[in-house]
Amino acid sequence: MALHPQAVATIELWSQGPSVTDPGFGLTDIEEERRLAHSESATEPKESVGHVEDIDADGVPCRLYRPGVVTSSTQAGVIFFLHGGGFVFGDLDTHDAQSRRIANRTGCAVFAVDYRRPPEHRFPAAPDDVDTALAWLMVNGPDAGLDTTRAVSLGDSAGGNLALVAALRNPDVFAATVLVYPFLDPQAGFASYRDENNGLTAGEAAWYWKQYARSSADLASPDLAPLASVGLGTLPPTLVLAAEHDILFGEDEELARRIANAGASVELSTYPGMIHGFWSNPALFDDAEKSYAEVTAFLRRHLPLG
Repeated sequence: MALHPQAVATIELWSQGPSVTDPGFGLTDIEEERRLAHSESATEPKESVGHVEDIDADGVPCRLYRPGVVTSSTQAGVIFFLHGGGFVFGDLDTHDAQSRRIANRTGCAVFAVDYRRPPEHRFPAAPDDVDTALAWLMVNGPDAGLDTTRAVSLGDSAGGNLALVAALRNPDVFAATVLVYPFLDPQAGFASYRDENNGLTAGEAAWYWKQYARSSADLASPDLAPLASVGLGTLPPTLVLAAEHDILFGEDEELARRIANAGASVELSTYPGMIHGFWSNPALFDDAEKSYAEVTAFLRRHLPLG
């Protein structure tokens, strides 16, 4: 399918301003982009939820969202949310509106994790922080009224990488995993990387991997490149959402294939005409709401009864 008109308009919008691949783009530019992201997120409409609480999870800043309404048709659980941003960008505040949407759409509590980011803190700082926050949640969640037997690892883009790594490093902890166009292959070895004019580019992807990894040796670690993990068969039921015109489409499709071949339960859902980033931008993409509904339906099928 051709690019959706909303994708065409968004590509034009996102093409304005600096790019991480601009010559000389460095730490000062990263800090400015982070500042701008905070300014933009401050004006983004935010849905009301039942309760929001900042938490220190053994040194890792986290934020707990309880949904405003839990319907009888929604099986409540707790979503362990890892935000996207190429590992470099994003935090609790920039993804506050998204966390609220996830809580309200799914009826689950959302436990959002503010993992450390490169280039200041390179791999494995992020997955180590994720493990620390998850351990805190498993110990303290029940006292906070969270049913950790119905925990879901969910992330988008780089957060999808971290959500997958969390499930692989902590087998039997999660009841389900939801990966939204996960960022998995530092080798950029799939044909979809040649689809260069649809938002995220191969050059940008390579830049993000360069910030994240300490050395070329890290690029072979399954904790950084989980597509190469030998433990994919240990995953709980997993939903992979992919965008047809995303350069990551090939690796996301391959992930689903490898999970299935390893004997685990997996569903791959491709959004025709869509590009990387559609899921977290419902103001720009109608399919964002469709994807939330799909995630909710998946969780209703796979979370154990309370």
